[in-house]
Amino acid sequence: MQAVIRTGNRQYLVKPGDVVDIEKIVGSPGDLVGFADVLLVSNGEGEAKVGAPVVEGAEVKGEIISQKKGDKITVFKFKRRKGYRRKAGHRQQYTSVRITDIRG
Repeated sequence: MQAVIRTGNRQYLVKPGDVVDIEKIVGSPGDLVGFADVLLVSNGEGEAKVGAPVVEGAEVKGEIISQKKGDKITVFKFKRRKGYRRKAGHRQQYTSVRITDIRG
């Protein structure tokens, strides 16, 4: 089985056993989470259910593995000949989730 889920304003193609890094969600390692925004469910044999916008009754369950931060990026703004320079950094927070079950 495969599914396309929507979380954190992004879409992910997942299968049972996959580990996916998504935008941070509340929880600690070992907690179970469910994703109700399932856009597509496929059984892997050519049959697929496509939602409009979500598949009714479909759910993807997972387990939180860890909370972590991504790589640091540098944001640098500058306007030539004006003396305007701004430098800032950012590290996005992620949650690693192992997909355990797909129903639908």
